Amino acid sequence: MPIDSDRLAPLSAVTVDAPARLHLGFLDPSASLGRAFGSIGLVIDGRGTRVTARLAERSHVAQAQSDAQRARAAMYLDSLHDAWGGPPVAIDIEQAPRSHCGLGSGTQLALAVGTAFARLAGVSAATGAIAQLLGRGARSGIGALGFDHGGLIVDGGPARSARPQDARMPPLLFRQPFPDAWRVVLIDDTGREGLHGDEERRGLAALPPFPQALAAHLSHLLLMRVLPGIAEQDFDAFADGVSAVQQTIGEYFAPVQGGVISSPAVERALHAIANQQKAGIGQTSWGPVGFAIVRSAHAAQHALAVAREATRDSPSVVCSTTVARNRGATLGVERSARSCKVDVG
Repeated sequence: MPIDSDRLAPLSAVTVDAPARLHLGFLDPSASLGRAFGSIGLVIDGRGTRVTARLAERSHVAQAQSDAQRARAAMYLDSLHDAWGGPPVAIDIEQAPRSHCGLGSGTQLALAVGTAFARLAGVSAATGAIAQLLGRGARSGIGALGFDHGGLIVDGGPARSARPQDARMPPLLFRQPFPDAWRVVLIDDTGREGLHGDEERRGLAALPPFPQALAAHLSHLLLMRVLPGIAEQDFDAFADGVSAVQQTIGEYFAPVQGGVISSPAVERALHAIANQQKAGIGQTSWGPVGFAIVRSAHAAQHALAVAREATRDSPSVVCSTTVARNRGATLGVERSARSCKVDVG
């Protein structure tokens, strides 16, 4: 939706609310057919990132929740200025999930900063272009596609490219609104972090090639269980499909993340929920956040109580419920005497 017009005053500030996402699994980490990874993801409400960019005397990160977050946002700001020029901009990071917990905080921050800066600078840039410029989406397109669209998303993985500069974002293969009645229970072991940085790269390099037979199995589960389940709102089919995908891919990553689920406390809670009711359970990305997708608000309250009971001896574990988000990021703008809010996607 265009927001600029010759009749309107220039923008003075832009606020972007970027949603969090669950990464539900890869399809083919070893590119047995020539395309690596391929991802399943779900955009969720809450746990998102809010960034405001304002015209300023000098470019800087004025507000952040940690030194590491400030440094990352400053790096993004430098890259945006190098690529596009633009006016000096001050960045306020008003809300963000903690880093390296599996909710896509790095991509949210990059896209929120990049989108806000682009609007202030008058640059027309698609989300995929911003993600590539800021070094996001090399393996999974779920973060960038979720930023635009929301809902349940499947991407096709990045195509092989002889030159890094020719690499493209993974394409959107499937997007479906998530049923309003279904709920998501999140179990977060706040005392842990998922693999990231050099540790993540070493972990991936240490794994054996992903068997083509398992890639075929995951693709079959996706095509004949997960996607029909969401399209027809068949909860049992969807939940069984997601749990099977998670078990398969989790067993592959277990040697480098410490198990099918990286946090024993989170794993205990997820299995306790699954023993009580039908649920799609797993871990988002490298964790430690685990999820249980259940069929209703009532089921979510029961699952929440079960998870809390299972982790009562683990004070670092925080359990909560949320819903899927069937729209992408939202953007608010300020002018000299007026403001408005629009959807990015």
